[in-house]
Parts: sequence; C-alpha cells; structure tokens
Amino acid sequence: MMEIIKKIGSCLATGLKFIQAHFKATVLVVLVLWLILPSSEEGLKSHNLQKIALTGPIMDATSIVEQLDEARENKEVKGVLFSIDSPGGAVAPSVEIAYALKRLSDTKPTVVYAAGIMASGGYYSGIWGKEIIANPGSMIGSIGVIMEGADISGLMEKVGVKTQVVHAGTYKQVGTFDRPWSAVERAELDKVIGGTYNLFVGDVARARKLDINRSSEYADAHIFTAEQAKKVGLIDSIGVEFDAKKRVEVLTKVQDPEWNKEDPMDKFFKRFAAEGASLAHMYFPPVTLK
Repeated sequence: MMEIIKKIGSCLATGLKFIQAHFKATVLVVLVLWLILPSSEEGLKSHNLQKIALTGPIMDATSIVEQLDEARENKEVKGVLFSIDSPGGAVAPSVEIAYALKRLSDTKPTVVYAAGIMASGGYYSGIWGKEIIANPGSMIGSIGVIMEGADISGLMEKVGVKTQVVHAGTYKQVGTFDRPWSAVERAELDKVIGGTYNLFVGDVARARKLDINRSSEYADAHIFTAEQAKKVGLIDSIGVEFDAKKRVEVLTKVQDPEWNKEDPMDKFFKRFAAEGASLAHMYFPPVTLK
C-alpha cells in the first residue's frame, strides 16, 4: 500500500513540476481548447440570421468584406444585422465595405445598426443598408474629408537639421513636412480632397435618396445626434440592438429566427481592437474621412 502511495505521490510531484515549468504553455493550451471546443450543442446549431460587427478605425476592409460576401453567398442566412461603432478611417477600405454591403443588400434584407459612433468612413460603410437604425445615444454623420500634415521646419532649424531632395514632377513633394506647403501644392491637395468629398456625398445622396443640392444640411462634416440624424435623413429610425434585430426578423419573415453566436476568439480580438482604437482616437485625430 505504501508503495502505491509513494508512486502516486511521485506522479503528482512530477506533474506539478511539469506544470510549474511549463505554466504559460499549459495555460495557453487550456485556453485554446476552451475557445475552439463548443461548450454545448448550442454552438453547433446553424443560424438563419447573422450579425456582423464593424468596430474601431477603418484601416483594412478585408475581414468585414469577407464576412459580408460570405453572408450573401450563404443560402441559409436570410438576413443580416450590420452593427457599426466606428469613427471612420481610410477612404478606400470604407468604400470597399460600403459596396460589399450594397451587394448584400441587393440580395437579402440588411439592417444597419449605429451602435455608438457611426461617423465619417463608419457612416460611409453603412449607407447601403436597406434601413439604418441608430442607438439613441449614438453620434452620426461627420461626412467630410481631411488631410493633415505637420510643418516641422522651425524645429529642424533649431536643431540644425536640413533635408536634401532630388525629385522629378512638380507635385512630387506635396504634403512634405520639412517646409510650408506652397499655394500650388495646396491647390493640388484641394483637388484630391474635393474629389473624394464629392464621391462621399454623391454616394450618400444616392443610397439615402437625398437631394445632393441640399448636402450642406446633412454633409459638410456636420455631427448629429440620432434624433437630428433622423430629421436630415441619414437614418431611418431610433432604437437599441434588440429593436434592430427584431426589424431584421420582420423583414426576413423567418419563422424560427436563429442568430449566429460570436466566436469567443473573434470577440476577444474585437474587444482588444476596440480598446486600441479608443486610445488611438484619443491621441491621434482621424486622418482622411471626417
């Protein structure tokens, strides 16, 4: 009996030493298994309605576009809730998301939900939803474009630093930081900013069926509360996510609505990205769409 007890004790001690020596790896393995294995049969159920979330600054559209296109191609998915909480970001990714949503909305009921901030590129991304519902406390709009740059020539002069440049092309140094921009360079940047702004406003007017000649009322970088945004036509109604989901269910007419369950790993990374986005937005103002 004592021999058995000694062997058990030896095994336990060996196991404890292994865990202590490989604690981080052990925790990582347990965490991965917990994340990838469904906790119940509920995780294995198929869904007929899908929620897709866009959170934080828009710098890359790949993941969101893939989700929107997959929902469009999935015959089991009858409708989509596209939840947006974004202050905007780069122009091209915002346009990619907007047109992916348009492809989806052309085939299935799609409700856009403004969960917090739906501004600038964040608003652009959701304009092609069949309906836009905004949280009562959300901020909407900021339809505009901005390009910023620093002039550190004064600082460089103080520390005794000068740049040397060889270039071909009148506008090759547009936006440089080591000297003030010339009038010609500003005019070149104005051309780009103006063209981008016209694209933004034109798409908003078409998607929301608004008069482009009255764009100063709903665009021009105005920021609106949900109630104000409804008055100028940027959203359709006001409600919380519960209401937005119910609206999707009504539009799809599904008899037994079953929403997708968010993957724990995706949820973790989204929260991580959202925290980083809030810090970035605090210290660095939006660069392009505003």
